[in-house]
Amino acid sequence: MNSNPAPLSTWARNVSPSPTLVIDGKAKALLAAGEDVCGFAAGEPDFDTPEHIKAAAISALNTGKTKYAPTPGIEALRVAIAERYLSDYGLKVSSSQVVVSPGGKYSCYLAIMATCSPGDEVIIPAPYWVSYPEMVKLAGATPKMVLADDSTHFKLTPAMLEAAITPRTRLLVMNSPSNPTGVVYTRDELAAITAVAVAHNLYILSDEMYEHLLYDGAQATCIATLSKEAEARTIVVAGFSKTYAMTGWRLGTLVAPAPIVKACTELQSQMSSNATTFAQWGAVAALKEKEKTAASLAMMMTAFDRRRKFLHTELNKIPGMTCLLSQGAFYLFPKITAFGLPDEEFCAKLLEEEKVAAVPGSAFGAPGYLRLSYATSDEIIRKGVERLARFCAKLKK
Repeated sequence: MNSNPAPLSTWARNVSPSPTLVIDGKAKALLAAGEDVCGFAAGEPDFDTPEHIKAAAISALNTGKTKYAPTPGIEALRVAIAERYLSDYGLKVSSSQVVVSPGGKYSCYLAIMATCSPGDEVIIPAPYWVSYPEMVKLAGATPKMVLADDSTHFKLTPAMLEAAITPRTRLLVMNSPSNPTGVVYTRDELAAITAVAVAHNLYILSDEMYEHLLYDGAQATCIATLSKEAEARTIVVAGFSKTYAMTGWRLGTLVAPAPIVKACTELQSQMSSNATTFAQWGAVAALKEKEKTAASLAMMMTAFDRRRKFLHTELNKIPGMTCLLSQGAFYLFPKITAFGLPDEEFCAKLLEEEKVAAVPGSAFGAPGYLRLSYATSDEIIRKGVERLARFCAKLKK
């Protein structure tokens, strides 16, 4: 009798862990061991969740809102989300077109699972958020990456998209503002890309998680508002983690045409039942108590903007390093090819020698870069960039 267990599933053997979480975990382990680590790895605001949001969740707990919720979300929250899209973008959707899930990551996964089958291809512009390709593989489909480097300001062009499409292409993933680069596509740029997708009858997954984190007059565009044809095939994903400093609450949103919403709801009913009930009541407060929420966001954005400008200036002072200025989110994506080390080795040595945690660009499909999150304190940014400069100087010798 063979005493060895059978091999794990194809999905378990082929999926890769999130590089950002792995590196952040290593940094936190070093911190727990007493090391002075400067962490730039996690995409997590260093601010606490606003008090009025926490109070609403506490009230929900105290009043017994701790049972199962409807699979697509409590009606009060779905209505508030639909109203938000109307007020923010003029997009008219009903609450029945909204699904609330356990996190934006989960919303992306639902969208992919609802639209993609084995044999389908999904076009993912690189640099990309690390989880997109893995989600596509878990759906049995094939990720097809198209690199848009700093020569195009990290932006996919219509010609690049056209060249990547095959008869098997099913879905295009777009992310603006971008993780990891912080670039923001203009409305005209998105319209031109969307026109290509519509012409080829593709679904579009528009990840708009960072839509409210914008600088220098940049404006977010909801792809579903570009045309009726775009609206009919676009799945808009967003959430509460970044804008409201609610990363641990695990609340994502999905807005889509009715057939896709029905599919996502049925998938979620079998996989997670619903997002946490009392957390959803906190999200209602985030959307309904607008003045308090706006004040909290303004405070965060003042800090993020200050950190963005400081870090960008200091990175470009380092001989051999170049970095574009982000327009959204809270990341910078400097180029490090001049230092002669592969980006993964660069990051490993940086953490080992200088106790600075950064994520290699190869994790985002763009070797030769680093992703640095400035969603951390001014002190850590100052200290961390000094260490990074010292490390780079050693490599240049």
